[in-house]
Amino acid sequence: MTDPVKMTMIDAINRALHDAMEENGRILLLGEDVADPEDGGVFGATRGLSTRFGEDRVKSTPISEQAIVGAAIGASLVGYCPVAEVMLMNFMTVAMDMLVNHAAKLRFMSGGQTSVPITVRTMTGSGLSLGGQHSDFVEAWFAHTAGMKVVIPSSANDAYGLLRSAIDDEDPVIFVETLPIYWAQGDVSFERIPIGRARVCREGSDLTIIAYGQMVPHSLTVAAELAKQGKSVEVVDLRTVSPWDRDTVLASVAKTGRALIVHEAVKEYGVGAEIASVIGEALFGQLKAPIQRLGGAYCPVPFSKPLEQAFAPNADSIGAAATALLS
Repeated sequence: MTDPVKMTMIDAINRALHDAMEENGRILLLGEDVADPEDGGVFGATRGLSTRFGEDRVKSTPISEQAIVGAAIGASLVGYCPVAEVMLMNFMTVAMDMLVNHAAKLRFMSGGQTSVPITVRTMTGSGLSLGGQHSDFVEAWFAHTAGMKVVIPSSANDAYGLLRSAIDDEDPVIFVETLPIYWAQGDVSFERIPIGRARVCREGSDLTIIAYGQMVPHSLTVAAELAKQGKSVEVVDLRTVSPWDRDTVLASVAKTGRALIVHEAVKEYGVGAEIASVIGEALFGQLKAPIQRLGGAYCPVPFSKPLEQAFAPNADSIGAAATALLS
């Protein structure tokens, strides 16, 4: 076992891609500016990889998300394991036909004879004033699509371990990287983390907060503050949005009797609604308070810094919701 190494999430992603390509010569990277002559991606996540593995395996593409994903699907059908980068999650809309009607459905439509082992890396998140067309979380669209997995890590260690598992997976995986926590450091153990398994980041007995992405560090901050007031808050990092870990979530809420679900995506019709529904169906008689959801406002992500800060949940709004549930 390798000793843990402290690194940022973006460095952990780069290391995961490097290690996967070192082990498996069928892994290809493609996307806008991903090769070193174009500086290894807009945020440098693939920097150094084309120099190490060659531009036949790390291919900078034209600015065409449909072509990037379409080429990845085609390569996967002839034995490769492509990792496609769609620079920002909003741009996934350009490739929706390829993703939803082809990547997610080919296994079903071939009677299980054809798999599509592609990983689509994409980045998003509010907090950097990138505007409404560059900041959306739209994970619920893809979670709603049968045949597609959706992964959203909240730490460098999870980014490494989940990306390794996503690349190994025989089905298409949407791997969402949260930009505002790209440069947060953490210990990375260089071990694979199974897709579909949540993590209890902090144990507690009075309230369960279920979160993912940058809402996890916010929730941990709230749990630490409430502990000073004698309140015991459990924080569950979902890590995988689809398939989500029902057993871990239900076991936690059964223990605490209270649930607060937090995500950055718009609250209406979001992932939190599905989780709340399942909790309500399974644990209705054991709940001590109504299930609560927090999410982004029902509007595009604002460019204005003050408005953007008001758009998504933060430690203050999570703390207020948690305090209300515990009172």
